[in-house]
Amino acid sequence: MTSTTNPQALPATAIASTPPTETIVLDVSGMKCAGCVRLVEQKLLQCEGVVSATVNLVTEVAAVHCYLEQTDPQVLAQQITEAGFPTQPRQTEAADSDRAMIWQARQQQANRQQTQQLVLAGLLLALSTLGHLKHFGVNLALLSNIWVHAGLATLALALPGRSLLIDGWQGLRHGAANMNTLVGLGTLSAYVTSLIALLFPQLGWECFFDEPVMLLSFILLGRTLEQRARYRATDSLQSLIALQPQVARLVTNPEAAEAEQSGLEIPAAQVQPGDWLRVLPGEKIPVDGVLETGKTTVDESMLTGESLPVFKQPGDKAIAGTLNQTGAIVLKVSETGQNTVLARMIDLVETAQTRKAPIQGLADVISGYFTYGVLTLATLTFLFWYFVGLPLWPQVLPAVLGHAHTAEPIALGSAAALLMSLKLAIAVLVVACPCALGLATPTAILVGSGIGADHGLLIRGGDVLETVHRLDTLVFDKTGTLTQGQPEITDCLPLQFGWEAKTLLQLAATVEQGTRHPLAIAIARKAQQLNLQSLPAQDFQTEAGSGVAAMVTWQGTPQSVLLGNAAWLAQQGIDLASARDRASELQQQGKTVVYVAMNQHLVGLLAAADQLRPEAAPTLTALRQLGLQIHILSGDQPAAAQAIAQTLDLDPERVRAEMTPEAKMRAIAAWQAQGHTVALVGDGINDAPALARADVGIALTSGTDAALEAADIVLMRDRLSDVLEAIRLSRATFNKIRQNLGWAFTYNLVGIPLAAGVLLPAYGISLSPALAGGLMAFSSVSVVLNSLLLRWQFQQG
Repeated sequence: MTSTTNPQALPATAIASTPPTETIVLDVSGMKCAGCVRLVEQKLLQCEGVVSATVNLVTEVAAVHCYLEQTDPQVLAQQITEAGFPTQPRQTEAADSDRAMIWQARQQQANRQQTQQLVLAGLLLALSTLGHLKHFGVNLALLSNIWVHAGLATLALALPGRSLLIDGWQGLRHGAANMNTLVGLGTLSAYVTSLIALLFPQLGWECFFDEPVMLLSFILLGRTLEQRARYRATDSLQSLIALQPQVARLVTNPEAAEAEQSGLEIPAAQVQPGDWLRVLPGEKIPVDGVLETGKTTVDESMLTGESLPVFKQPGDKAIAGTLNQTGAIVLKVSETGQNTVLARMIDLVETAQTRKAPIQGLADVISGYFTYGVLTLATLTFLFWYFVGLPLWPQVLPAVLGHAHTAEPIALGSAAALLMSLKLAIAVLVVACPCALGLATPTAILVGSGIGADHGLLIRGGDVLETVHRLDTLVFDKTGTLTQGQPEITDCLPLQFGWEAKTLLQLAATVEQGTRHPLAIAIARKAQQLNLQSLPAQDFQTEAGSGVAAMVTWQGTPQSVLLGNAAWLAQQGIDLASARDRASELQQQGKTVVYVAMNQHLVGLLAAADQLRPEAAPTLTALRQLGLQIHILSGDQPAAAQAIAQTLDLDPERVRAEMTPEAKMRAIAAWQAQGHTVALVGDGINDAPALARADVGIALTSGTDAALEAADIVLMRDRLSDVLEAIRLSRATFNKIRQNLGWAFTYNLVGIPLAAGVLLPAYGISLSPALAGGLMAFSSVSVVLNSLLLRWQFQQG
């Protein structure tokens, strides 16, 4: 995670015993640009106990990492509020839906205010424009009067521009000059200059009261479009929050649910683990749980991105927020509140939208000094043209002031020289846009993380997106990641003359019934697929880790049947010589062999293997085509690991077997020491240390909680092919960030010199303050709109 860190937060003597930390979330308002973000971060770092602070301009959230019990959220909020940014601690006990409603209401109120200001500014601009129709032969005597234009400019500053001017002044007063400071100085300078020209006509100055009106109109238009585009960028998070149902139907007995009809309606927040809930067709499932009664299909598309409904029956897990489609069901509550899958998704997405990409660091540093730099440049522009530029190039005067002037040298102190120099300085103040720099990264991350959530990819932050962009090595765990995580019967080889494979499998399934060993489950599942019924049996005996035995009624006669490994059957006096070669061949293929004997004679072999996921081979092929090095680290036997490597067409040297969790972690560290950027894809507890060590940890949602907590990316659809989607999304998002930053830097590097008059001597080209304001508004809007294009481009790609 990239954030601003307090270098004094941890004394050198305390490194060995670091106190526990926590993260405090603050809702911050009033930020207008990256300079505001940097100031808020700096103010937070000055507070006692704060380790690091990350502030997001778009979501208006500050995540403060601090030492437990050393920092008071109210104190932090007060410090930021006193700096000019109204702040309050986020109520952790408040439901996500309640926070969403508050945030949405605040955004809607801001939109209404901006729309009202824009409408008023637009009306004043229309009246100001009508006054210039006299140049086209239409003379509106009242609107053509210069005093009326002065009144329109005064109204524009006093009404729609009032909040902008106040915010700019407060920023300057608190030592945090921002974009509003620049715009406020520009509009006031234009207004005061025009007012002086009106009151003292003997100066011969030009009145340009239209400039403040046009400038404020363009700024407010840009702000309105930008705000609405920002709101659209958070659509995915708001959609996730909207999934949370508010009501649940409580029943006291799942078997009596029909008699209880719909059950007792209670707030979903009051549901406890162990409760039974009834969910009717067409309703959202309120919490995570396991189906007790009923069968149905469930639409999980908002969580996984999978459009097809999923069939559910008793024993299957149901996820909060998904839509029950066809049948009435009763589920037993397993997780509630912030522990549900949906709540964890919301938390991950919100965290992702707060964390910065390292590439934003340069923009943050520049933005911190940007406003003061522009103020300096505006001053230098005025001084240069007043004392040097105009005396050298008097011919540029008409291009700026818009009327003829002699090419004679201009005396210092002349009204024309002062007015032109001032007008160029105002254009410099107005054209500069720190806001574009501040929006470049967070808007792209907002959209990218939202797209990921829509496609079942939970990416923890912009820093993860940037790291994925640099990946060159991808490491896979085998069991449960490349494979399905459960053995399947692959071979059924009867050794008894006249026997069929079904006969051998039926005997084996009969003996294994009731046991829960993975191989027993695989045998039972295979028999069920072939519709084989269990035979009468009794006297079951189990030798843990070795085998099972039972008396099975076969062809009307009880027969002693044994299943197990070679060592156990040999102990029972069974001769295995006839099957030794065949068993060895199966084992070399990475399969587990089960021996079956009847009445002390070996009658057949069963072989089981953990099968590859269907998408494993094409996914790894596509990843290699992207230039990634592929490795497999497995805790399984060498034969099984090499068999997987052969199937996937991997070099055997890239596959390591019998790897402990520590060995996996050391292997990743070794690759990193060689300069590689490494990602690990895993799912188990044994993968958690390696997932944390890797530059990027990727976990499947079917994995353990430890793996999910350690991972940087979670694949909610549990599909290996989504690794490709995650890499593609990260590259697209990072490219969008680079485009945004490139545009923001280029705009300012070109716009500011142009406004300062760099092209005046050679080409007579300059920017009026109004045009400069329009370009500034366009730059911020374009950055946000370019980020929103990411959704369309990702879908097209």
